[in-house]
Amino acid sequence: MKSQSLYQKACWLANDIQVLFIRSLKHIYKNYDQLLGLTIQPIMFMLLFRYVLGGAILVEEGTYINFLMAGILVQGVAFGSLTTSYSIAMDLQRGIIDRLKTLPIASWAVMMGHVAGDLVRNTLQAVIIIIMGLLVGFHPQANLTEWLIITLLVFLFTLAVSWMAAIMGLAAKTLESVSWIGFLVMFPLTFASAAFVPTKTMPAVLRTFAENQPVTHIVEAIRALTMGKSSDHHLWFALVWCVAIIIISIPVAAYLFRRHGGK
Repeated sequence: MKSQSLYQKACWLANDIQVLFIRSLKHIYKNYDQLLGLTIQPIMFMLLFRYVLGGAILVEEGTYINFLMAGILVQGVAFGSLTTSYSIAMDLQRGIIDRLKTLPIASWAVMMGHVAGDLVRNTLQAVIIIIMGLLVGFHPQANLTEWLIITLLVFLFTLAVSWMAAIMGLAAKTLESVSWIGFLVMFPLTFASAAFVPTKTMPAVLRTFAENQPVTHIVEAIRALTMGKSSDHHLWFALVWCVAIIIISIPVAAYLFRRHGGK
């Protein structure tokens, strides 16, 4: 009886997540801001760094577009995942979460629905970025196994950033504050990293930060894999960072959600 009860609860939770996941997906094509962020923003960054800034940036081997692709991909995932923070904050401000709490659904499903929606958004965005990269000269050397590892790494990074974004959305007092909180966290992590320039060109203090933060390890791992090279220690550090962020962020997000009167 106990196992049957646990099975029924698991089924109800899965059904609740599915309903809220579909709701999150509908926001993609009904919200023009999300569509622009999903499509236009990564393309603009790609063209900016490829044709405007790329000529002034020297890399040790290969072309700059091959160097750039991993950075644009990770940046797109990082900023794209911030949609979760805005969506959760908007649900709180509009009282939607309070309404959902009056229904017989699992409170976990609310955040899981937003995070699952993020996975789909970032998958679509990653495909757009890779197609755009191929059009402007990107020549990957990765085999099938390396592409699968890249997919896993992007998946884990999306989960990590999405749960961080959930914390931001739950902690923000207003919708306006969500944007600057996300900017304050993601801007230094993406731009003060190896995403767009080699860290060797940075001042000593900034270089120390850039070479030891999660985004650099994730970018360097993806960059090496796309070129069919050994990722050395970067892949393992990237995996450890992603898993650690997920393990820490989920209980923090759950605690903040309960503070809003969750069940």
